[in-house]
Amino acid sequence: MNLANTILVVDDDQSIVELLKDFLENEHFRVITACDTTQALSLFQQNTIHCIVLDIMMPGQDGFELCRRIRAESSVPILFLSARSDDVDKIRGLTIGGDDYIVKTASPGEIVARVKAVLRRSPTQQPMDGRVIDYGRIKINLSTREVLVDGALVALTPREYDLLRLFAEHPRHVFTYEQLLAKFWDGIGDRHTIRVHLSRLREKIESDPNQPQYLINIWGIGYRFDGG
Repeated sequence: MNLANTILVVDDDQSIVELLKDFLENEHFRVITACDTTQALSLFQQNTIHCIVLDIMMPGQDGFELCRRIRAESSVPILFLSARSDDVDKIRGLTIGGDDYIVKTASPGEIVARVKAVLRRSPTQQPMDGRVIDYGRIKINLSTREVLVDGALVALTPREYDLLRLFAEHPRHVFTYEQLLAKFWDGIGDRHTIRVHLSRLREKIESDPNQPQYLINIWGIGYRFDGG
């Protein structure tokens, strides 16, 4: 990582902001901070941001709403940071486009590790590949990271795209929950995180998400990709 990687940290708790800023800068990130979503959106629009660490509960507009607004125009990685560990908030955060969900009891070192993990899979960190994976209804342009479904461009988050590419490049191969967690979440997380991401992905690429043709769940083990 280097100074070209700018992290936007959004939290109304100044002590948390300063702590994360210190740890991230120690790893040679450039850090911009905001104490509310209004300030954060302005900074996001004025700067090139490579990753956002976003608190959920803040005065005024919450982090969920900011995520929705950013997702309308950008696929920048977003890591939710919350004092709450219940599944409801986690599902909501991942469903609206978050790439990860971190409870504030996590150490600053772990949070930095999760930032690094999501950045490694960011489009700007990936080598160019001119191939197009063609499954008829679904076409994946590896150079532009664009996905077409029935000829229409589909907006995927970086995590959704990387999951789809992995499956599409290995048709009929069963990836276990543990393998997916190790590859995309550095082994941190649970099966529920994977299910939420795959459910969102199904909604975007399947004709009927309840009767999937492509992303098939292997009960109790993981998922595989069929040709449809």
